[in-house]
Amino acid sequence: MAWLSLSIQTDCLHAEALADALLEEGALAASIEDADAGTVDETPQFGEPGSMTRPGWERSRVVALLKPDTDSTRLVSLCAARAGLDQAPAFAEEEIAEQDWVQVTQAQFEPIRVSERLWIVPSWHDAPDPQAIVLVLDPGMAFGTGSHPTTRLCLEWLENCIAPAVSVLDYGCGSGILAIAAARLGASDVLGVDIDPQAVAASVSNAERNGVAVRFQDSEREVKGQFDIVVANILANPLKVLAPAICGHVRRGGRLALSGILAEQSDQLVAAYAPYLPLRVADTRDGWVCLAGVKD
Repeated sequence: MAWLSLSIQTDCLHAEALADALLEEGALAASIEDADAGTVDETPQFGEPGSMTRPGWERSRVVALLKPDTDSTRLVSLCAARAGLDQAPAFAEEEIAEQDWVQVTQAQFEPIRVSERLWIVPSWHDAPDPQAIVLVLDPGMAFGTGSHPTTRLCLEWLENCIAPAVSVLDYGCGSGILAIAAARLGASDVLGVDIDPQAVAASVSNAERNGVAVRFQDSEREVKGQFDIVVANILANPLKVLAPAICGHVRRGGRLALSGILAEQSDQLVAAYAPYLPLRVADTRDGWVCLAGVKD
């Protein structure tokens, strides 16, 4: 069975309402993309809640997956009116052949080489290097599959810092990838915390799959103790708010690494943490930074 892909040109003011209208009218899926993606006019969307006055792309593209017998002209006209557009925008159709969508999705995620001895490998792949330290991780509900620059920065920092028997706190653990990597690299006492219960559940499952003894908990519960190494890969705004709490879990002489920070945000974070722990830029990648320091 073939499906119909519908691509509609619009703007950031109407894109979300148009996508919602398409879903309400029976579209199987709808997404919003940069209409200029892949060109010199492509516009990256970096930021946090409250940091962008008008998220989205001025030239947006709404892509919907439809049943093959859909009357596209009627559908676009109906949904455009519902989204507040004065007239139906231009659109294009493309027939999509039936595929094994699970296989197609899995094909997008290949093993990731972090370093000479550290790999991230989806469960449906064999480890490229049997002698390497392999983190088995599938894309899922929680952030952190190893492909994002901030995750890579933190993994590389952990590999350089972890010694046998150290204790590690992963603050905002997401998928648990950093906590699991710490345990596989030799840390003996590892705790991961996250505000999202789904992230905690995903982390527990991922730790079991990797055969490591890592504790995970909801950060709404009190996080107790101090650690040799603390890593927090979140976002700049929550990192600022959490500075006293995060630094309070670093023991004297212990190390702290922060990521999820854009290069232009690094000075703000260094200043926010200065009363508790001196930080410097440890590494950068693709516009993101990893800040690190030692507690006096």
